Amino acid sequence: MMTVTEYLRIAEKHTRAAPVNVVRLAYDLGLVVYETGDWPDNVSGMIRKDRKLGGKSGYAVIVNDKHCEARRRFTIAHEIGHFVLHSDLIGDGIGDDGLYRSHLRSARESEANRFAANLLMPAELIEKAAANGADTIADLARVFQVSRSAMSIRLGVPFEIREPAAGETGFDARSDEPAAGASEAAQRQPGSA
Repeated sequence: MMTVTEYLRIAEKHTRAAPVNVVRLAYDLGLVVYETGDWPDNVSGMIRKDRKLGGKSGYAVIVNDKHCEARRRFTIAHEIGHFVLHSDLIGDGIGDDGLYRSHLRSARESEANRFAANLLMPAELIEKAAANGADTIADLARVFQVSRSAMSIRLGVPFEIREPAAGETGFDARSDEPAAGASEAAQRQPGSA
C-alpha cells in the first residue's frame, strides 16, 4: 500500500499550477478513472477494488458523467482521498451518494472532502491566483475549475445563493453555477464589485 510520503511525492508534481489534473494524478497513483451514465443523480462516484478495471494499484474510480465537470473533478479528488486515507476500508467500494451533500456525513466522508479541497485548491496556488488578479470567488473557481461553493468553503467565506429575480432561472440544480438567464449580479459575491 502507498505511504503518505509516496503520495506527497507524486502529488507534488500535479499541484504546481491550477487547475490540478486529477485524472492524471489518479493514473500516476495507479488508479483508473471511469465515467458512467447509468447512475441516478444522487450518486456522485465511488472507488472500488477491481483487479480487472483497476490500475496498477488494483483500484478503479467511477464518476457520474451526468454531473458537471467541477462536480466530477471534486468527486475524483474525493475518491483519491479515500484511496490515500482509507484504502484499508475500501473493499468492494466506498460510494458517495446524497448523504455526501447532506448534514449526515461520516467522519471518513468529511476527511475525504477536506483532502479533495486541499488537493484541488492548494493554499499556495490560491494566493498566487489572487495576486494575479483572481479576486472574486467566481474568478478563483474558474481558475481552479471547481464550483463556487467549493471555493467558498475552502476559503471559509459564505456562499450565498439568492432567490432568482423575475425572469431569471436562478442556479442549475446540477451545479452551483448560474443557469441560463441568471444575471451578472447572481454571479457576484456580496461585497465584490
